[in-house]
Amino acid sequence: MKVTLSVIKADIGSIGGHLKPSSEVLQRVKDYISQNGKDLIFDFFVSFTGDDIAILFSHGQGVGSEKVHKLAWDAFVAGTEIAKKQGLYGAGQDLLKDAFSGNVRGMGPAVCEMEIEERPNEPFVFFAADKTDPGAYNLPLYLAFADPMYNSGLILSPNMAKGFKFTIMDVNYTEGDKVIELNAPEDLYDIAALLRDNERFVIESIHSRETGEVAACVSTTRLHNIAGKYTGKDDPVMLVRVQGPFPATGEVLAPFSIGHYVAGFMRGSHTGPLMPVKMNSSVSYFDGPPCVCAIGFCVHNGKLTEPADCFDHPYWDWVRNNVARKATEMRMQGFSGAAMLPYSELEYGGIVKKMEKLEPKFRIRR
Repeated sequence: MKVTLSVIKADIGSIGGHLKPSSEVLQRVKDYISQNGKDLIFDFFVSFTGDDIAILFSHGQGVGSEKVHKLAWDAFVAGTEIAKKQGLYGAGQDLLKDAFSGNVRGMGPAVCEMEIEERPNEPFVFFAADKTDPGAYNLPLYLAFADPMYNSGLILSPNMAKGFKFTIMDVNYTEGDKVIELNAPEDLYDIAALLRDNERFVIESIHSRETGEVAACVSTTRLHNIAGKYTGKDDPVMLVRVQGPFPATGEVLAPFSIGHYVAGFMRGSHTGPLMPVKMNSSVSYFDGPPCVCAIGFCVHNGKLTEPADCFDHPYWDWVRNNVARKATEMRMQGFSGAAMLPYSELEYGGIVKKMEKLEPKFRIRR
């Protein structure tokens, strides 16, 4: 059976700043989908990470379905109406266009989708991050799909012996989707050379070279490319199929124990470690730290099982303590050096006007 898994995510309003959506907004989004998606989708699941609401759909409409995208857009619009009535901060923040135009890509919400031929058992993990950008997934995906130090299946499993194909997008290019396809392990060093630049080169998808099937997909939306100015961090979502010809669930999760440094934190303008958090977690410290949740599912005949919160385990409490220490140490450096993003990533913020004001005051000393 062919099934499409779609995740569509947006920040449409939050309590106390950028902390979390209200229960009323969440309920309105759920109710709207329940009332209007009965004949369109097989199943759905709504969750939040920080101030972002993510909708996971299973359906048979294929990738890029106008009907499914409109259902999500209208649900977010309905939720925004509640957010405005409640006076929530940033109501409708990620809805950057005035009206739906056939597809939510380029309209603000983050989207990742994959159409699959459902296996007899089809496990996958849905990731949602807040206060960071799509490049935050670069290192975990590289380690999970290309490094036998993290994915022992690359050595032990004949299903992964041929490796994986990485499709990488240059997200700075705005005239279209500028992508390159590279194979692991042959192109490993080339893949690494691109993925080191999280703000420009982002993994869009990964495919098994054994079966040709899609293994992972990532939202690649950069909000400042759409709005022309800083409107919030991109807060990416990701879907990863696991087991069989793909990495085991634990091999996909293991790289997140690093708490690697990514773009994010307050005003999306700083560097901080990515913290694995439990499902439906708010953010707190310095509008962060950058965080990611991982929710496991199986899908069978289009129906989703109950969710399994992958980071709700005592081991990840230890990781969170380590990440909190790393975050605090980096924040002690304030605005200096590596603690704040480079100017190229701040060019849509107020610092541009500040630099324009200061530039005429410079003088050349002879």
